[in-house]
Amino acid sequence: MSVRAKKHLGQHFLKDKNICKKIADQFKHHQGVTTAIEIGPGMGALTEYLLQDPETELYVMDVDSESIDYLKVHYPQLDGRIIFGDFLKMDPTQIVGQKPFAVLGNFPYNISSQILFKCIDFKDSIPEIMGMFQKEVAERVAEKPGTKTYGILSVLLQAYYDIEYCFTVDEHVFDPPPKVKSGVIRCTRNDRDKLPCDEKLFKQVVKMSFNQRRKTIRNSIKAMLPETYEENPVLQLRPERLGVEEFIELTNWIEKQRANAQS
Repeated sequence: MSVRAKKHLGQHFLKDKNICKKIADQFKHHQGVTTAIEIGPGMGALTEYLLQDPETELYVMDVDSESIDYLKVHYPQLDGRIIFGDFLKMDPTQIVGQKPFAVLGNFPYNISSQILFKCIDFKDSIPEIMGMFQKEVAERVAEKPGTKTYGILSVLLQAYYDIEYCFTVDEHVFDPPPKVKSGVIRCTRNDRDKLPCDEKLFKQVVKMSFNQRRKTIRNSIKAMLPETYEENPVLQLRPERLGVEEFIELTNWIEKQRANAQS
């Protein structure tokens, strides 16, 4: 019994057991987390090694019914913890309850960025995110300010997580092989319980700034500003020059300009 890789699901099954073990070893139980959801397990290449950790209560989730049937046969020890569903459309607390949980996986490339955005929504419940992404996405998440790779995902993840790029995985260890290399990263929740600014506005500022990343921040966020406002040298910069702290300061500055305009 095997599972056919489906292109529309972004499936590329990892066949190198040494790489699978190496990825599983990157899960460090940050903040003592012992519950984990593996997304897109396929035929359980990574699952096999995650299950070798006696500290981990593992749930696996897949949208592919063929993979679900395979896992039920080959991993009977996961009985009751094999979930047929879409992580992007589900409330994970309905699966694991209110306890903290890690998100792990060799993530489907076509939804990997969306998975990270979903994790940000549940950041207070997710101390650790670890897994394999398309190398370009992995590098973007880990990138520091000042490069073309740095963007929305970089800022929003780094606002709440410390990012470590662990290692690169070549194409030939997959079936079928993807056209790109992969990268494994680990994101561990930082000590910041809450941003020192309006978090909803912060996200809007970051997204709007990078939506027109070739323009200066002034031109990108002008729709957010009142008709008159104090001058700010940051407005002359392009968004990739700003780190998390600078975006927090910019958010607070915008809020102040709005308040001044209404007074």
